[in-house]
Amino acid sequence: INAGLMITIDLLAGVTVLELQSPPRAAHVVRDCVKACLNSTYEYIFNNCQELYNRQFQPKEENAAVEEPGPSIQNLDFCQSPHRYTHNIARKHTELLCLTWCVLCRFPQELNVGNVSAEVMWTLFAQDMKYALEEHEKLRLCKSADYMNLHFKVKWLYNEYVHDLPAFSDTVPEYPSWFLPFVLQWLAENEEVSMEFMHGALERDKREGFQQTSEHALFSCSVVDIFTQLNQSFEIIKKLDCPDPAVVAQYNRRFAKTITKVLLQYCAVLTKSFPSYCEKEKTPCVLMNNVQQMRVMLEKMFESMGAKQLDSEAADILNDLQGKLNSVLDNLSGLFAKSFQARMNACVRQMAEILYQIKGPLNQNTRNTAEADADNALRPLMEFLDTNLSIFADICDKTVLKRVLKDLWRTVLICMEKTIVLPQSSDSIVSYFTRHMYRMFRVEPKSLSPRQCMILEAALDSIKLFFHAGGNGLKKVYLEKSPELSSLRYALSLYTQTTDALIKAFVTTQHAQVQNGMGIRITPKENIRPDRGSGVERPIGEAVIQLDVSPPAGNTEQKLGVRVIAVNDMKWQTSGMFRPFVDVNLVGPQLTEKKRKFTTKSKNNSWTAKYNEAFQFVLGKGVSLDCYEIQITVKDYCFGRADRVVGIAVLQLRDVADRKSCVCWCPLGPRINTDETGTTALRILSQRSADEVAKEFVKLKSETRPAEEGR
Repeated sequence: INAGLMITIDLLAGVTVLELQSPPRAAHVVRDCVKACLNSTYEYIFNNCQELYNRQFQPKEENAAVEEPGPSIQNLDFCQSPHRYTHNIARKHTELLCLTWCVLCRFPQELNVGNVSAEVMWTLFAQDMKYALEEHEKLRLCKSADYMNLHFKVKWLYNEYVHDLPAFSDTVPEYPSWFLPFVLQWLAENEEVSMEFMHGALERDKREGFQQTSEHALFSCSVVDIFTQLNQSFEIIKKLDCPDPAVVAQYNRRFAKTITKVLLQYCAVLTKSFPSYCEKEKTPCVLMNNVQQMRVMLEKMFESMGAKQLDSEAADILNDLQGKLNSVLDNLSGLFAKSFQARMNACVRQMAEILYQIKGPLNQNTRNTAEADADNALRPLMEFLDTNLSIFADICDKTVLKRVLKDLWRTVLICMEKTIVLPQSSDSIVSYFTRHMYRMFRVEPKSLSPRQCMILEAALDSIKLFFHAGGNGLKKVYLEKSPELSSLRYALSLYTQTTDALIKAFVTTQHAQVQNGMGIRITPKENIRPDRGSGVERPIGEAVIQLDVSPPAGNTEQKLGVRVIAVNDMKWQTSGMFRPFVDVNLVGPQLTEKKRKFTTKSKNNSWTAKYNEAFQFVLGKGVSLDCYEIQITVKDYCFGRADRVVGIAVLQLRDVADRKSCVCWCPLGPRINTDETGTTALRILSQRSADEVAKEFVKLKSETRPAEEGR
C-alpha cells in the first residue's frame, strides 16, 4: 500500500497535463483522494460490520449462520451491539493513519491525514447514527440499557477522535440530543426501580425496629439506602459527561422529579404510620431524624448536581421538595407533641388545683412569695417536661429537637390558657362552664384573683427559662415573641380589668361583628331609600333604625333616641305562626344602673314588619360615643319555649357621631363574629358569674340564629 501511494503521489507531483494559471496543489489533490478512500472505507465498514467484528474478535464457528450484510432497522448491529460498529470505525481510522503517515508526511503543514480521516468518518457515522436513532425512537426495538451502552460508546468515539478537531472544537456536539429520548426513557424506568427499592428499604427498616445505624448516627438505615441508590443512578447520568447544557438540563429536570416522588412517598408512608409509634420512647425521634437526614442528603445531592449552575427548573423542583420535607418535619413534630396532650392536660389540671388553693389579696408580702408559689404550682408540669425532654435531647437531631421544643412550648401555653385562664368551647360561652368545663378537665372554672394572675405571670417566666435551657434550647427572642405567650399575657392583663373596661375594649375593637361590617347604609330620612348594600352574603333581612343623638346640656348625661321603623324581607321558615319582635340593646360602659334593653311588640305572620316604636337610652356621663353600640336582635316569639333568633345587626355610634339624626339600614346576620381580642374579652367576662352586666353582655353576644330556623 505504501509503495502504491508513493508512486501515485510522485505521478501527481511530476505529471503536467495542462498548464493552469492557478493549478491545484498536490496536497489538495491528495486530500480529495484521501476523502474518496475514506468514503469507500466507511461504506465497506457499514456493509460488513458484523463480519469485520467477528473476524477480529469472535472465534470461528463451524456452520455459522450467514447473516444479511449491512445494518437494518430489524438488525441494527451498531445499536444492538454498539461496541462492534464504533470499534470498527476506530480501528480502521488507526490503521489508515499508520499506513499513510510515512507516505503523506511530505505535506506536514497542508494535510493532516488523521484529522481528515476522523472528520470524514465521524461525519458519515453521525449521519447514519442519527437516522437510525430517529427510527428507533419510533419503534423502540431495544432495551433502554442497550441505548445507554451505545451512548457511552459514541461518547468515547467522539472524545477519542473528534473532540479536538479544528472543525468541531468550537461547536456543541449533536450526539447527546440523538440519545435524549432514550436517556429519558431510562430515567423513567429507573424511577420505578427507585420506588420499589424505597419500599423495600422501608420494610426492612420497619422489621428491624428503625434502629440507629450506629452509636453516633441518629437516623436509621432506610434513608441511607434510599440515597445510596439515588446517587448510584445519578452517577450513571454524570458519566455520560454530556457537553450540551440544554440536554443536561432535561436530564436533571427528569431526575429531580424522580427524587421528589421517591422522597415524598417515603414521607407519606412515615406520616401515615407515625401516630402508632408515638407511644414508644425512641422510634418517633428516629423517624423525625430520618426526615431531617433526608433534607441534609438532598442538599448534598443538590450540590453534586450543580447547585447554582443547575438548570433553574430543576433547581426549583428540588427547592420545592426541600420546602415540602420541611413541612413534613413540622407535621411530624406537631403530631408528636399532640401525643402528649392528654398527659399535659393532667399536669395542668394539677397545676390549676394547686393555684386555686392559693387565697388572699395581692400585697407586698404575697408579691414576694409569687415566685415560690409559681414553682410549687408548676411542679407536676415541670417533672413531666424534664423527664421527657432529657430523653429527647439524647435521641433527637439538634434541628429536630428545636422543632419538638417549639411544639411542646406552644402546647404548654395553649393548654394553660384553655384550662386555667380562658376555658373555651365550641358551644355557647355561657353554657360551656356549666356543662363542659368540669367534664373535660375535672376542674371547676373559677375567676382568677389578682394574686393568682401574678403567680401565673411568674410561672410563665419559669417555663420560659426552662425551654431556653441556658442557651441549649429555644432562643429567648423566639420565646418572647411567640404569639401563644403574647396571647396568654394579654389575657392575664385583661383579667384584672373591670367589666366596664372589658366591654369598652370590645366595642372599640370589634368593628366587623355582623356581615364583616359591610352593607350598612345611612340616610337623613326614612323616605330616602338607599341602594342595596354591597358585600352582604346570604341576606336574611334588613332592620331600619332611626337614631337621634341629644348632646349633653351642662352636667346632664347624654341621651340617645332609637326608633325601630321596620324589619324588611326576613328569611324565616316556620310551621307555626311567625311573630317577629325586636330587642334593642345598648352596649357600653357605665350602664350598670341604667336601662340597657327595650323590646318592641310582636307582629303576626309578617315577614316585612313595620313597628315605628321609639325608645330612649341614657349614656354614661363623660364617655365618648365611640365606646357605645346598639345591637338589634330580631326574634320569633314562641309561647312556652325560648324565643328564636331571626337575625342580628350592630350599629356602632362612632359611625353616626357627627349626625344629630339619621336612619340606618342594617343587614341582619346569623351571629356575632369576633377576632381574638373580642373572644378573649368574652371568655374573661363569662367567668364573672356574679356580675349581672357581664352575664348579660356574654349572653347577648352569644345568641345565634338556629340552623333549623323556626321549624
